[in-house]
Amino acid sequence: MFKTLLITLVLLAAPATFAQQSQPAAEKEPPFKTHVLSRPEFDALLKHPEKLLLIDVRRPDELTAIGGFPVYLSIQINDLESSLAWIPKDRQIVTVSNHAARAGKAGDLLTSKGYDVAGAVGVQLYEKDGGTLTKISAPTPPKASTPPASANAPKGS
Repeated sequence: MFKTLLITLVLLAAPATFAQQSQPAAEKEPPFKTHVLSRPEFDALLKHPEKLLLIDVRRPDELTAIGGFPVYLSIQINDLESSLAWIPKDRQIVTVSNHAARAGKAGDLLTSKGYDVAGAVGVQLYEKDGGTLTKISAPTPPKASTPPASANAPKGS
């Protein structure tokens, strides 16, 4: 009898357990508190660039592959805390990443350090909502120069 009751309880509980595990990602709480800005919210902030600082926390290869915004401060997420001394506190900050997850975490860090964070933006979400990204090219490395012929001449002649 006890075995039958136990099996029945397990079978009744299983659908609820599977339903909780298969919850779509959109319904889960993000792992950060920073507000993810919609395209209209971000566009409104861009109308006053003198009051705004964009901090892009992506890797350089992501910037060149996907694109971004024309003016930004590039500090990768892992270097953000050690770079706080170079970030001005007199502007509103928008943090930027591909889908706003890293940007949200960066926004939380900056908020905890006393910065005025307006929100986070994901460039791919922004573009999907009709926003225009700037394609960013990596600078070409300088060509190696060859020393003048006189530099290779033996000394003492």
